[in-house]
Parts: sequence; C-alpha cells; structure tokens
Amino acid sequence: MIGGCVTESCFTERLEHFFNLTSREKAAFSRLEGQERVFRRGALIRREHDRAQDLYIIHSGWMLSFVLLDDGSRQILRLYLPGDIVGLAGAAFAEATESLVAVTDVRLGVADKAALKNLFAEHPRLGALLFILSQVEQVSLSDRLASLGRTSAKARVAAFLLDTMVRLRIIQPSIAKSFNFPLTQEEIGDATGLTAVHVNRMIRALVEEGLLARNASQLTILDEVRLTELASYVNRYAKLDIGWLPPPS
Repeated sequence: MIGGCVTESCFTERLEHFFNLTSREKAAFSRLEGQERVFRRGALIRREHDRAQDLYIIHSGWMLSFVLLDDGSRQILRLYLPGDIVGLAGAAFAEATESLVAVTDVRLGVADKAALKNLFAEHPRLGALLFILSQVEQVSLSDRLASLGRTSAKARVAAFLLDTMVRLRIIQPSIAKSFNFPLTQEEIGDATGLTAVHVNRMIRALVEEGLLARNASQLTILDEVRLTELASYVNRYAKLDIGWLPPPS
C-alpha cells in the first residue's frame, strides 16, 4: 500500500502540519477514526445515492470521488491521499453525493458521522479546523473548475500533478521532486476533462519541455517554478488563516 507517514496516524500528522495538537485533541481524533477496514485496489467503497452515514479517514493508500454523467462518462471530483478525511461535505446530506473508489489498496478508519457532534461540542477548535480544511477542498475544486473552462489542456494536467505533490508533502515533507503517482492516464483525464490520449500527449509535451519525467508510477517534477507558472497554480495550503481559531479546550 502507498503510505509514507512518519507517525502511526496520517490524519493527526496532517493536522499537525498546521498547528500542534494537545494530547486531548489527539485522543479525540483517535476515537473519531473508528474501526479500520481494508479495501483492495479498484473497490467501490460507496456509491452515489447510498446512505451517507460514514466518514472515512485514510490510514494508507489513495482513493477518489466521482460522479457519473448522463452520457456514461465519469467526472473525478477529488483525489484523496493518506491523512485525508473523506465525507465531510456529504455529512450535510442523507444520501451520498458522490461515489468513492480505491485507487490503490487502502486502509480506512470508518466512523459514523454522528461522532462529529461530540467532537464539535467538546473540541470547538478541532471542529473549526475541519471546517477550514473542507473549505480548502471547496476552493481547490473551484480552481479546477475554472481551469477546465479557461486554461489549456497542458495547464490542466500540470496543475493536477502539482496539487498532488503539494498535498503529499504535508505528510511526506522529504519529497523534493519525485513521488509515487499510481493514477492512470484515463483517471487523470477524468479529473481534468480530457481523454486518455490527450493526457498522454500533454505529459509527453511536458517531458519534452524538461518540466517533468515519468518512469512507470514514479513522477519527477524537474522544474517546479516553470511548471507552476504554466499551470497558474496556487498552493492553497500555504495561505491558510488559522489565527482566528478558538483555543484548545
């Protein structure tokens, strides 16, 4: 499985990237993570319109969310990495608004979304942090939506690859240029609104321009500055304002 966390909990490790958690807060998140389940690569974890009762915290592996369009094609909404909590947006609804599938083998902590009630009541700072992270996801999705209509195919692919590396660095700060990238060209296309053939051409173009290299599932960003400029990419995780959060309880 693809992991890479330094500590036992990718989830708390990811949150501590933004600020230090108290022992009580770590214990509260440990209770939230719930019972662990394992899904094999390609497993459909939840279907759109299923009962939206669970939250998923990724211990290891990658997964993604998607919706099926009227023509039968798939639109990938979000790629989820170790330490991510999946299902916060859907907690507002009785039915799932998207399907979830395992990109690799994954280990998930599964918790009933009702557990959020106690977390928010007893640890308002943690509730506020989860709110901020859910808003980052929303803004990132808005960025990608804007890019689908306003940027070139090459820029879309570049932005998607950069965003994945930036998010991986939160729990794997040792990443400099290279990281494991198990997505297929079809999956990249479903996320960027391109065909697999078009994605292949764009990746070849980026390689020929000396911006990246790819060897099997290993991806290397050779010139991050130029790639960022090409993609008009904004690292949303570098600009979080957490100064207004309440103190730990």
